[in-house]
This record gives sequence, structure tokens and C-alpha cells, in this order.
Amino acid sequence: MPPPRTDLSAFAAALASHLPGTWTSGYRQHSAYGDQFPLDEKVWDVGHVHWAVGVFILGHDAHLHGPDGQQLCVIDRPLHLDQFLVSPLKPEDGVKPHHFVGVEEPNGIKVGNDPLRAAAAVTRRVLPRYQDALAAVRHSARVQPDPPLRPAPPEVDQVLTLTRYADGALGAPYPTVPAEARDALYIHGFQYHPHQGAFLLPAAYGPIGQALRFQAVAQQLAARGIGVNLRHSPPPPVAGPTLNTRAALPGSTPVAHRR
Repeated sequence: MPPPRTDLSAFAAALASHLPGTWTSGYRQHSAYGDQFPLDEKVWDVGHVHWAVGVFILGHDAHLHGPDGQQLCVIDRPLHLDQFLVSPLKPEDGVKPHHFVGVEEPNGIKVGNDPLRAAAAVTRRVLPRYQDALAAVRHSARVQPDPPLRPAPPEVDQVLTLTRYADGALGAPYPTVPAEARDALYIHGFQYHPHQGAFLLPAAYGPIGQALRFQAVAQQLAARGIGVNLRHSPPPPVAGPTLNTRAALPGSTPVAHRR
């Protein structure tokens, strides 16, 4: 592991002293590479700061704590000894992953090693976006504390189960088709085959044509409160070898043949 730069702690403390409001700085040296893994989840950035945290061995970092729960992370900028990266950190006060949906990342910036100039850049370019993003996430947490889970499907009294047969046809035996569903099948290309006792959509429509017709049938029947399932028929059993016992001569061995 490369030795950490010794000026990161001093720079972060000086940067905190020049930011608006009351900010404090905390320095952390990494004893192992894995110490920086939690930072990868906390950095609120989708650009070069997140890339640097995920690709390079940092060795150390500094956290700044400011007004209204604001937090900034300061790390060395890889491959640039005279620059640092400053990025907002995601809030942790009761927010959940779904609260970040639709909120644009505030992202971090690179700054030079002059704390006064760096503080001016952070104040102008980082904090306004960060405060807006924090407000949006916290508002989402207030109005929607729980994830927007999808509801279970409604119970239905009738269900049509269509089967994809081994020959490519799609259909259902006539007795299993609800009377209210038959016209929808006719309209979308299903044909009744009396000698097979089933409504069938021929394989000649092709996979795409069948899929479109199946979707149209499902939407039309769902509007009537009829559920639609799709199943695949099991493949036909494979015949095994049989023995040809015709004209077996005394002392001869019967010859096996396949059907």
C-alpha cells in the first residue's frame, strides 16, 4: 500500500474552517485496503470521485461535518499530488434506497491545495447542489417512508390457461376455455379444431406473431376479470431400443433395433 500523504489531515481541517457555518474535520488512516470499502457506498458522486474511491488505494480520508447534517469527504486526487477531491456524502438519518430515486447526485469536485480557494469552490459549486439533493431525499423520506412495493394481483374467479405445445401451436382444450373468453380468442386468430377438441393459434404465425396475439388476448380478458396463464407442454417421451425377436434361430442372438 502506498504511504498516505501527510498533508491531507491539515488540509481538511483548514478547509473546514473556511466553509460557511460551523464545520469540524475528522481524519482517518486506513490500516487495510478494506477500510475504504464503506466509503464507496457513502460517496454521493457518479463521476471522478466515485471512480477514484473504487479504483485506487487511498490510504486515508477525512470527513467534514457541517450544519443540518451535511457531510463532505476529502481524499487525495490520484496521480495529482497537488490536488484533492471533495465530495458530498449520502445522508444516513433514516433514509432508504428508494428515497434517492429521481434525485440527481450532487457530485464532488477537484480542488487545489490552497484551503481558502478550495473552500470558495466548494461553497459555490458543491454545497448548493448538495443542499438541494439533501432536501429532496429528506422530503421523499417524509412522504414515502416505506418502499413503493407492487401490489399483489387481484383474485379472479375464472382463469384461462394456454399451453404451448411441442409442435409450436398455442392453445387450450375446449372444456377449459371460459365461455366469456371464446370471442377474444376468435378475434385474435385462435381457431377451434373439433378433431383435436381445442382452440389453437397455429405455429405459422411465428413466435412474434403469437406473442402479440397472446398479449392482446391477456389484456382484453384482464379487463373482464379473467386471468390468463401460459404453460409449456412436456416433451414427448423418447422411445428406447426394443429387441427384434423375429425368426430368432436357436443359438443366435436377437438384434436390437430402434423404432
